[in-house]
Amino acid sequence: MILDIEHIWLFLLVLPIVAFLYASVGHGGASGYLALMAIFSFAPETMKPTALLLNLFVAGIAFYHYYKAGYFNKKLFLSFAITSIPLAFVGGMIEVDATIYKKILAVLLVFAILKMLNIFVKESNSIKDVKLWQGLVVGGTIGFFSGLIGIGGGIILTPIILLLHWGKMKEAAAVSALFIWVNSAAGLIGQMSSGVEISSQSFILVAIALVGGFFGSYYGSKKFNNNILRYMLAFVLIIASIKLFFV
Repeated sequence: MILDIEHIWLFLLVLPIVAFLYASVGHGGASGYLALMAIFSFAPETMKPTALLLNLFVAGIAFYHYYKAGYFNKKLFLSFAITSIPLAFVGGMIEVDATIYKKILAVLLVFAILKMLNIFVKESNSIKDVKLWQGLVVGGTIGFFSGLIGIGGGIILTPIILLLHWGKMKEAAAVSALFIWVNSAAGLIGQMSSGVEISSQSFILVAIALVGGFFGSYYGSKKFNNNILRYMLAFVLIIASIKLFFV
């Protein structure tokens, strides 16, 4: 049972902070939730569906605030979502060995660490159009690993959008928020179709994360930047990545 985890009170205290920071940049926070669950020694079979469920709610709120602020680019989103949705479903159906799962997650957390350290913060005034094949390949690849590991994929998509000059910071955040939502939904449906069940206690975590997600996405869609909290979260992610890879 989730609430029987040792030191669960500390987990519940940190959870809304993680949701706040991720939502402030348009993300659902799955990589952060998975990192926390890894530190608190959650069972791998619990981590994946719980992270996707939390993603659905937090990314949904994040998208609402960024969409309302006028940053959503429908064309950019569709170029990735066409292939990401079905492949996230396929990835969600696949059961990965616990040891391999932890290693893949440890590597993917590196993207989250770099994002929280603002390595990809620079944006270009010269925006390029995404070619069809680029969107299909990028979206499909991220979608598959999103479903396989239990993340929404925004932590990977946002840096790619910025590095290849496909959009600006806020635009990337808005697109990533909905991208995370559809991938999380597809991945979760894929898991449930293969017999995975969601613990009723997961919805307690949802309620707690929603508080942080609401305020994070609200301030993030305005003018918000708290580097101290970002660095703290990056430190937590580094610890989780090391634990997953070596323990």
